[in-house]
Amino acid sequence: MIRYPGLKWWPLFALAPLAWAAHAQSDQDARAIVRKVVDNEIRFEAADHSRWMYKDSYKSPTTNTVKLVIQCPEANLSQLIEIDGHAPSAQDRQNNLNHVQQLINDAGLRAKQRRAEAHDGQQADELMKLLPNAFIWHIVNRNEGTITLAYRPDPNFSPPSMSARVLAAMSGTLTVAEREMRLKTLNGKLMKSVEFGWGLLGHIDAGGTFQIMRDEVGPGIWQITQTHVHISGHALFFKTIGDQEDEITSDWKPVPQDVDMKKAAQMIRSGELAREMGVKLESR
Repeated sequence: MIRYPGLKWWPLFALAPLAWAAHAQSDQDARAIVRKVVDNEIRFEAADHSRWMYKDSYKSPTTNTVKLVIQCPEANLSQLIEIDGHAPSAQDRQNNLNHVQQLINDAGLRAKQRRAEAHDGQQADELMKLLPNAFIWHIVNRNEGTITLAYRPDPNFSPPSMSARVLAAMSGTLTVAEREMRLKTLNGKLMKSVEFGWGLLGHIDAGGTFQIMRDEVGPGIWQITQTHVHISGHALFFKTIGDQEDEITSDWKPVPQDVDMKKAAQMIRSGELAREMGVKLESR
């Protein structure tokens, strides 16, 4: 047993409530930071109507591509520049151009793309709003304008959805740009398996991880520049569920105001988009 010279044991019990109060205050301060960051992300995202062109590298068990993406008011267009580590074949390039033309001609396809993006954005906002209350937070450190916070599941939180159940079983860290109060990185690890329907409908395996990294690509404009998701499990009939994907975006540049979808398609066909992005196109 550790002894403390000059102190009797009863003052330690008297000091304990003060220690717990300080700890509780620290948790409240951390939660307030997270709440402010969440509010900022949702508010600024809703107000952001900027458009960008960027390089997108995406890898999953079935896909390994690098594309140039250009955001347009009507739809986002992309140009395939690499597949499975090689330049795209003539057929790959033609398939890409066919898809671009299909987006131009088919209003329904454009609407489908916008609905998918809106759905993803809504889900992201809903999960973001859960962050302050789904976890117990504490501040790890403040260093060079960055606040690092750690989180673990809050046993008092009741997840409102299946996605929230997976999120609420995570532990990890969050880093914040202190001056802007914007999210820089969010890392998590699934600390226990998550079962659906008492395991009869499926489960997500413990040990799964995710990492999100964000950067300021323009004044006050923050974008996700890296996403790494490695979560797996099984559903009915032993079908694999979850995600195994890595996506990195880079070389962000603003799209000129006069560029609409038809102009963007022409930039892809002529090679102008690649030149703007500093990419040398190769053929095979």
